[in-house]
Amino acid sequence: MSSSSVAIVILNYNGKKHLETFLPFVMNTSYGNAKVIIADNGSTDDSVSFLKANYSGITCLQRDTNEGFAGGYNWALSCIDADYYVLLNSDVEVTPNWLEPMVSLLDHNNNIAACQPKIRSYHHKECFEYAGAAGGWIDALGYPFSRGRIFDVCEIDNGQYDHCEPIFWATGASLFIRASAYKQVGGLDESFFAHQEEIDMCWRLQRAGYSIMSCPSSVVYHVGGGTLPRGGRKVFLNFRNNLLMLGKNLPVAELIWKIPTRFCLDAISAWKGVFQGDFSFFYAIVKAHMSVMFIWTKQLLNGGGKRNSIPKKPMKALTGVFKGSIIWCYFVKKQTKFSEIILSKTM
Repeated sequence: MSSSSVAIVILNYNGKKHLETFLPFVMNTSYGNAKVIIADNGSTDDSVSFLKANYSGITCLQRDTNEGFAGGYNWALSCIDADYYVLLNSDVEVTPNWLEPMVSLLDHNNNIAACQPKIRSYHHKECFEYAGAAGGWIDALGYPFSRGRIFDVCEIDNGQYDHCEPIFWATGASLFIRASAYKQVGGLDESFFAHQEEIDMCWRLQRAGYSIMSCPSSVVYHVGGGTLPRGGRKVFLNFRNNLLMLGKNLPVAELIWKIPTRFCLDAISAWKGVFQGDFSFFYAIVKAHMSVMFIWTKQLLNGGGKRNSIPKKPMKALTGVFKGSIIWCYFVKKQTKFSEIILSKTM
């Protein structure tokens, strides 16, 4: 039996209701060498007092301000000593033996930096969940999607993705990662605040020579936020962070044509929102583009940016990259399943 230590770290922000519902499942984890840590990200509800009254044996780290998913986890993990970290959303129902398959996977292959369990929907347990499903992929223009989830369409889990295989990114809803690899690539990018920071980190891990894996023999159920309104801060962060991620990780030869293409496609998406009466969606994308241009201009004036020292690699050299356009396949060809898009292509 593995003796590798695992730290299950739940980042909490005003999530008392989720802790009441889902923390008992986490505490029922069967893996022996695991500890549970709650990292409170400046909550203003009574989450902390609830934990102290009901879970006095759990370590609770506290800070006064909400620094988002990226800043919150970087802060918390810097305080924790373990072989492996699990970044676990507070709205996830885990199964008793969910850790063992992931520990075994990384124990037996030092080249694997991270993996994720199969993510099913908490409310529709026969279906994959929006945030990660059976493992994340990305297309040639940087649009993320998942095995089992294309845009808003989540497949029923019929065992079609029950094989363990390399992926491009593992979801931050339940991210199992080697602590040494997390530190090696600098953790999550705190400038992202929230959304797609785990994809950016997995990209850097691949650039550093590591693999990211799907581990479907581990299963969890996620409440998730895939049904949240499209407008507002969520859309802003998704569009902004996706472009920032491309700017950080793409080699120059790909940057010079992919970034203008993405700006054009984003603009089409924004105007589509206007025609559908969704003005908040339009405004969020415009604001995201303005923010990206401001950040890049500031970085250029300061002599560079976050194009770190890890060697850049063409996207075609990475695993979990669809060489075509997911937008074309979904909106034009009406392909809504991963198998229709990927398995019919030469990867």
